[in-house]
Amino acid sequence: MDKHKRLTIWMPVIIAVSIAAGILIGNHFVRLGQNRGGHFYMMGDNKINTILELINEQYVDTVNMGQLVEDAIPKIFSELDPHSVYIPADEVAAVNEELEGSFSGIGVSFNMQTDTILVISVISGGPAEKAGLLPFDRIITINDSVFSGNKKDQDEIMKTLRGAKNSIVKLGVKRGNSSELIHFEVTRGDVPVNSVDVAYPVRDGIGYIKVSKFGRNTYNEFITAIAKLKQAKCESFIVDLRGNTGGYMDAAINMINEFMPEGSLIVYTEGKAFPRSDVYANGTGTCQQAPIVILTDEISASASEIFSGAIQDNDRGTIIGRRTYGKGLVQTQLRLGDGSEMRLTIARYYTPSGRCIQKNYEKGNLEEYDQDIYNRYLHGEFDSADSIKMDDSLKYLTAGGRTVYGGGGIMPDIFIPRDTSGITSYFSDVVNSGVLYLYTLEYSDKNRNKFAQYETWQELYEYLKEQPLLEDFTNFAVTKGIRKRPTLIRISGPLIENQIQAYVVRNFFEDDGFYPIFQKDDVTLLKAIEILEKGESYPLMNQAKETHGNLRSEAGPARRYGLSKEIIFEDYLVGALG
Repeated sequence: MDKHKRLTIWMPVIIAVSIAAGILIGNHFVRLGQNRGGHFYMMGDNKINTILELINEQYVDTVNMGQLVEDAIPKIFSELDPHSVYIPADEVAAVNEELEGSFSGIGVSFNMQTDTILVISVISGGPAEKAGLLPFDRIITINDSVFSGNKKDQDEIMKTLRGAKNSIVKLGVKRGNSSELIHFEVTRGDVPVNSVDVAYPVRDGIGYIKVSKFGRNTYNEFITAIAKLKQAKCESFIVDLRGNTGGYMDAAINMINEFMPEGSLIVYTEGKAFPRSDVYANGTGTCQQAPIVILTDEISASASEIFSGAIQDNDRGTIIGRRTYGKGLVQTQLRLGDGSEMRLTIARYYTPSGRCIQKNYEKGNLEEYDQDIYNRYLHGEFDSADSIKMDDSLKYLTAGGRTVYGGGGIMPDIFIPRDTSGITSYFSDVVNSGVLYLYTLEYSDKNRNKFAQYETWQELYEYLKEQPLLEDFTNFAVTKGIRKRPTLIRISGPLIENQIQAYVVRNFFEDDGFYPIFQKDDVTLLKAIEILEKGESYPLMNQAKETHGNLRSEAGPARRYGLSKEIIFEDYLVGALG
């Protein structure tokens, strides 16, 4: 007992002596190092460099300093805003190619059907087509390595098929019922990445354009789409930005310029190290008088919001859909010496009325920021406009005196709740499991020779409407473990048939046939058509227009769009890039 008491009394003393001894021993070795030509570490302006140098020279074990730095940099960026990001050198190409307009590859779209790579489509004029690959070919080997029999990750397949321009990839392909492989040597080349998915007349005189992102070539694609629709006698336009997470700011600005009269303020940017810079329409737009409607949803972000905000604040057209994401920060892309990159937030952008639509965020709390969309869903925002509470302290006026709000995305002029008609648990099961899409692939493959004879997507669509697709599909789903549920199938039947028809047509006519079928009952699109047919796309003006006039910068039009080379910022939604 006395022994335990003595140990309790002396234990704190022993610990204190041990700590002191450790410090003395450490200092002793530091002094030895100094006496042997070492140097005393003064902490200059760069504390991080000092710490890394000390770790490298004096840490007890060998440390991979390069990896230590790579691991530390993302932690630094995580303490900034949600959209500043560091990109390691080995990820730069993959992250950038989505917006660059092209990448180097063979030019096919594919799906990993069960355990085999199935070619869905071959890009016209691309390397694969030139080599002789056809839709519904099955790629068995790549560079003599077997890629069949074991389900491969799609990213792994994509990395294997892509590569340096002019490099060669060897493919072993199974075609039709042949048991022999056909061998191809495909020379990789530039494969275009389109950002305007489709453009077609949805009604007489009304053109529809789906823009999926704002890439380097988006403006040229957009102008081509406008020209195509004008040839089809379209005089008014629907620009669909739903699901568009943003991209290059200058692409959005150039597109907005097509619809704006000269002198209209499009956007302005301002940051600590970047004085306010205003962007104006230069009067060269080809659609300055054309009625326009913009479609948005909760995923529409950054450059999409610049587009929507400029149209709304200038009372130039009508925004229809749901409240946008809420990203009002501008990033610039900086290349570092080792090939890595950083996208650093350098400014905020403001819509013509002066509002910043960036939603609230807490530095370093990325998880809560990412959770915002889900919280909006739980709060019922996707189903009811009444659930959305705007901040009265962030109230602004459009050119015509209408009230708009900042601080959390672009609120549409006409709210359309999400369409849940036909959605049941059975529908969710067949879609989320991939069974519905797998059926369309197998059905298309089985009938590929017959369907390839149709000259237009409309002909194929008419044929499909006469087929018992729903019954055939539900039987197929049973073989994949999804039992029939007659009541739910009756409810979801029309929706399931529509999606099957759309995906089958896409396999032969790509997006030109897919979107007209897939969106034939799209309530948001139908509302946009109604507004344009009634001639109500221009928001009502009131007496405030005489008071406020056209929106102008206080600094005046000294830097009109097209004259200033200072607008070089690139606007990103990082989450969409990798």
